[in-house]
Amino acid sequence: MRSSTGEHYVALDHLRALAAFLVFNWHFLHVASPTYDYSPLLFPLALINQGHVGVALFMALSGYLFAKLLHGKQIDYFAFLRARFMRLAPLLVVVVFTAGFVFYGATSVHNFGVMIAKGLFLPTWPNGGWSITVEMHFYILLPLLLWLASKDIGWLAVSVVAAMGFRLWLFLYQGAIRDDAYFTLIGRIDQFVLGIMAFHWRRWAAGAHKTAAATFVAFAAFYWWFDMWGGFKTGPRPDLWIIMPTVEGVSWALLIAYYDNTFRPRNTGVSKFIALIGTYSYSIYLLHPFLVKKASLFVDQHIMGLTSIYAGLIWSTVGFLCMVPFGYLSFRFIESPFLRNRVRYVKAPAAKPSREFSRNREPSRPFPSGW
Repeated sequence: MRSSTGEHYVALDHLRALAAFLVFNWHFLHVASPTYDYSPLLFPLALINQGHVGVALFMALSGYLFAKLLHGKQIDYFAFLRARFMRLAPLLVVVVFTAGFVFYGATSVHNFGVMIAKGLFLPTWPNGGWSITVEMHFYILLPLLLWLASKDIGWLAVSVVAAMGFRLWLFLYQGAIRDDAYFTLIGRIDQFVLGIMAFHWRRWAAGAHKTAAATFVAFAAFYWWFDMWGGFKTGPRPDLWIIMPTVEGVSWALLIAYYDNTFRPRNTGVSKFIALIGTYSYSIYLLHPFLVKKASLFVDQHIMGLTSIYAGLIWSTVGFLCMVPFGYLSFRFIESPFLRNRVRYVKAPAAKPSREFSRNREPSRPFPSGW
């Protein structure tokens, strides 16, 4: 999908498609039919079995993409917020109100309104809408994060350490941290920031095949251990969530930078189809909770028992592909009409001053004072 700045990155659309598949697979295997309480023998499949890691991939992608789009450029911040609103709000509104009728039919109008209002600050919006709340909070911090990156990338590393320290304090204070780390910016900030850092270190990641392979193996092995000891629902120990967002953020950020800067996928054939899934990934992400449970139960009850993760993975893939037409229709008739009304938020570079005035000109800054 093209951004309002006109750029189109096929590789990043591939990664969006992967993130959407991981989330869909997590709900297909565990929310609808929780029969997979063991870690798969093929340890890389642990990343799929614990497919909630797809949310972390979405977050790291956001940090990386906005760093790529905005680095060193002057931004109209209010135009940026308007563009993001036009991108996210129309479908979110449709989904939240539809979910209100489907899942919250017995809830009073007042309680439903309170849920929507709380969703601006807390993870209360349904169908994965809580992650949009986290995105909005990230947009508030984005100018500061890009400014820090322009000064010294080390400040972003400091912010990640500070976030881990805050989660440690919160865990010691309240005795739990998983939900705060998973559903709010308290945990997700690491992934946005590490995505930004990965863009700045992209030249180091380009062609780093051994490093990328080692990162993937270590990431998969970590999640195999995590999966084997209970995974998301029970987990090996509650304090692990102090570092979980960082582990996910480091791994995904490096793999994003590696894939984006090592390969040049064409917008044709299978590559184009996967990229289209990435284009529709926002629709698939918000719409799939309406269908994923019914799909899983239908297969389990009418086709074959989903007692093996391998069978579950095959049917989850089929179900995910069946979501693509719904994603297309949503994108075509709900998202696209509003996307056409977005405005550019990257300002055109100022005209080069004549020599007679250049001596009196103030030093240029990467971001306007409006940030």
